[in-house]
Amino acid sequence: MATFTAQDDSAIFDNLIKYAIAPRPICFASTIDREGQVNLSPFSYFNLMSHNPAICVFSPLRRMRDGSTKHTLENIQEVPEVVINLVNYAIVQQQSLASTEYAKGINEFEKSGLTPIASTLVKPPRVAESPVQLECKVNQVIPLSNLPGAGNLVLAEILCMHVQDEYLSPTNTIEQHKLDLVARLGGDWYCRVTQENLFEMPKPLRNLGIGVDQLPESIRKSSILTGNQLAMLANVERIPAVEEILPNVNCCKESDVDKIHQVAAAYLNEGKVFEAWRVLLRTV
Repeated sequence: MATFTAQDDSAIFDNLIKYAIAPRPICFASTIDREGQVNLSPFSYFNLMSHNPAICVFSPLRRMRDGSTKHTLENIQEVPEVVINLVNYAIVQQQSLASTEYAKGINEFEKSGLTPIASTLVKPPRVAESPVQLECKVNQVIPLSNLPGAGNLVLAEILCMHVQDEYLSPTNTIEQHKLDLVARLGGDWYCRVTQENLFEMPKPLRNLGIGVDQLPESIRKSSILTGNQLAMLANVERIPAVEEILPNVNCCKESDVDKIHQVAAAYLNEGKVFEAWRVLLRTV
């Protein structure tokens, strides 16, 4: 395994870390200065950090070439408000264009062809084309250093959110697959959250899983089952009793452990934990 340190291998480290910590959601931040000049800029050092209060954090970095600060940071220091507009595939090229370092006073809405619309509680405008827009007040800015590339953590409290009607379900949940969100990776790479690569996984808080350490040894030390598959089996409150689930299992001979584990693995790949246990109990 290759090892890199932030101090000794800084150039390589700076590049690799962006590939490794990914995907990163994109904060399309609109801000305004005291003269009313609007700025629109994307940031991939961004995420949701709290529910109560609802806090987003994003980080405008100092420019690598000279350590100067970006217009977004300067604006929120003058007017501590921001709109965080989420980015989906329909506007990904426009957010990339808006990342161009235009001079102070140049309106990135106009340059990118996006539509500014008035916010309800804050001064900066929203991006009309964005699927979800978060109006925020800036509670705090935490500078991490004065060095080139240093972050400035912007703690933005969400005052209200706007969701395009087409993405809302009748029960006021967001249809995840319809958002078509994009995220930042390393280099020039992005990824797209489409229906084909979405999956659901039950939260362990719904039950007290027994844990992998409590699985029967013949299962725990399987040469077939992966760590993910063992975790699925271990996310049960108790190992099912044989008499509960054993009937009607005729997949293979009880002595053929590898074959049984292969059948169980196939069930687990389909999310069928009960069926996997039914097969595996033949070897316990």
